[in-house]
Amino acid sequence: MWDSIWTNANLATMTEDGYGIIEQAAIAVQNGKIVWLGKQSDCPENPAKNTYDVAGKWITPGLIDCHTHLIWGGSRAREFEQRLQGASYEEIAKEGGGILSTVKATRQATEDELYEAARPRLQNLMREGVTALEIKSGYGLDTDTEEKMLRVATRLRDETGMSIQRTFLGAHALPPDYKDKPDDYITLICEDMLPALHKKGLVDTVDAFCENIGFTTAQTERVFQKAQDLNLPVKLHAEQLSNQGGTALAARYKALSADHLEYLDEDGVKAMAESGTIAVLLPGAFYFLRETKMPPIDLLRQHNVPIAIATDLNPGSSPAHSLLLMLNMACTLFRLTPEDALAGVTKNAAKALGLPDRGQLKEGMAADFALWDIKEPAELAYRFGFNPCYGVVRDGAYSVFAQSSMDSHTEPSTGCNAEARASL
Repeated sequence: MWDSIWTNANLATMTEDGYGIIEQAAIAVQNGKIVWLGKQSDCPENPAKNTYDVAGKWITPGLIDCHTHLIWGGSRAREFEQRLQGASYEEIAKEGGGILSTVKATRQATEDELYEAARPRLQNLMREGVTALEIKSGYGLDTDTEEKMLRVATRLRDETGMSIQRTFLGAHALPPDYKDKPDDYITLICEDMLPALHKKGLVDTVDAFCENIGFTTAQTERVFQKAQDLNLPVKLHAEQLSNQGGTALAARYKALSADHLEYLDEDGVKAMAESGTIAVLLPGAFYFLRETKMPPIDLLRQHNVPIAIATDLNPGSSPAHSLLLMLNMACTLFRLTPEDALAGVTKNAAKALGLPDRGQLKEGMAADFALWDIKEPAELAYRFGFNPCYGVVRDGAYSVFAQSSMDSHTEPSTGCNAEARASL
C-alpha cells in the first residue's frame, strides 16, 4: 500500500531538456520516496492510505535555493541609501561597512536572536515552494560566531524538516582584528576554525570569497586544500567584481559550483565544463548593485555548463526573500527562458548542492515537490509579486498553504496536521 497519491494533476517533471510535462497525471509516494508517476489512466491498481485530488493543479519538483546567507544580525538599509547617493560597494566595504558591519551585529546577537531573525526569512521561502536550500556562515569571522551561525542553521533544519546544506564561509572577509594580516587569518581558518567546526558535525560544504576585496586565489586554495583533507566539497564566490581566476581554481578542486560569474571568461567556462562545476547566477545581486556586466550566458550555453539560479539572500547586496522573483529576473535580466529558469531552481540547483535525489520528479527520488495554482509552468517566471504556491510535499509529508490562490499568502489551512503547521 502506498502512503499517498496525488491525482488529477499536471506534472512538470524537469527530467528532460524542457519541462518534461505529463498532463492528467498522478504521483505516488511511499516512505518519503516517489514510487510511481505518470498518466493517471496508466496508474496501477494500488491502494493508498491518503488520496489527494488536486483538481488540475501543477506539480513541480520542490524549488531549491542553492545560495543564501540567510542568517545574520543587524540591518544594512543605510548602506542602500549610501549606494543611491553614489558610494560603490567596494568603497563602503573599505570604510568598514559592507560585510564587516554585519559581522559586528552578528557577533553581538545571541543565538536565539539570530534564530528569531532567520526564521521568517526561511518561512517566506518555504511558502514559495522551496523545499531545500543552502545556508552559509561567514558573518562571524571567528570560531565562536561561525559556530553560532551554523548551530542556528542546524536548528532550522531540524525544526522544519527542510533539506538544509550548511556551508562554512569563514573566508568571506578579513576581520578587523586581522587587518593587513590576511595570510594569518587563512591560517586560523585552516588550523582552527574549519577543523573545529567540522569535528562538531556542523559543516557540509566549504565556500570562500575570491575577489579583489576578498581573498586571493592562493589564499583560497589553502582553504580548499584543508576542505579536501577533511573530505568536504567546495564551492566559490567567483568573478563577481573582477576576474581573479577563481573559477578555474574551483574547477581544479571539482567544486560543486562557482557563483556570481559576471566577469567570467571563456577559459573559466571551459574549466567548469570539464569539471562538472555548476554555474550559479544571482540576479538579485546583479539588480541590487546595479551591475551592468552580464554573466557570459552564451558561453555557458555553448559549453553546456548547467545554470542554476538562487536568491543570494543577504543583507548587503541581495536582500531578496523571493526565489520566484529570481525566476523573473533571470529571464528579464539574463535572458533565460522560463524553462531554463525553472531548471535553474530545480535540477541544476540540486546539482549545485550535491543533492542527487532532488530536483526532478521521477521514481526513486525524494518526495519533495510543490503544488501550484497555475495554468502553465511559464507562469512561475512570468509573474512577479504573486505567489501561486498551493502547498508542498517534503519527504512525503503534505502541507497545504491555502485552499485557493486567492488566499495563497495566508498561514496553512486548518486542514493541515499539527506537525505541518509547526514546520512553518
